[in-house]
Amino acid sequence: MVTDYGMEWELYNLGILYTDQGKLDEAEKMYQRALLGYEKALGPDHTSTLSTVNNLGNLYADQGKLDEAEKMYQRALQGYEKAWGPDHTLTLNTVHNLGILYADLGKLDEAEKMFQRALQGTENALGPDHPTTLNTVVGLGALYQYRGRLDDAEKMYQPALQGYEQAVGLENVTRYQPALMTTSNLGDLFAAQGHVDKAKEMYTRACTGYRALLGPSSDQCQHLETKIASLDLTQGIFLSLLLT
Repeated sequence: MVTDYGMEWELYNLGILYTDQGKLDEAEKMYQRALLGYEKALGPDHTSTLSTVNNLGNLYADQGKLDEAEKMYQRALQGYEKAWGPDHTLTLNTVHNLGILYADLGKLDEAEKMFQRALQGTENALGPDHPTTLNTVVGLGALYQYRGRLDDAEKMYQPALQGYEQAVGLENVTRYQPALMTTSNLGDLFAAQGHVDKAKEMYTRACTGYRALLGPSSDQCQHLETKIASLDLTQGIFLSLLLT
């Protein structure tokens, strides 16, 4: 049976498809049309409406339209809190998204509050080793790293990596993108601390995973290879100075 808002569902799914294909302008048009239809058919606070609002927030963030993204996330958050309560996973997902957005906007205190709220909520709702929880742990670690709180960041990254291993398995984790990103972040952290060998180990591990997952010509792989070469150069200069 086709619902009265079946067209909106198709538009919503087209928005997802176009986003995955990198056709962001087309995705925006689909989401906007779906949103208008859902608002008319189901009202502003229906889950389908709010999901579209949240996805529009994601899209605007990807487009660099951060103010528009914040408006969408705030609207989605208020709607989810009203419909499902403050601790529902849909609510917490939007809280996590706001944490990322506030970090991008330079609102670091607000970002930390969002990540802390999302982390506490997902730990209670899903458990500490659920991938969704671990993604928030990594987000908080990245924020700490950006703020120069390297020890706090490491305390986030290391348990997150262990959690990913438990969640997806030792074999799969070597090609699991969130784990590879966390490994790369740890490389950056060790490099900032002057632990060159540890940094190279993390970069090499991440690069091996990205090479298997995305291919050797992927941006991630090439970026990591550049970092490894830079560390090799730094080490070489340091050794030559010692031997001079």
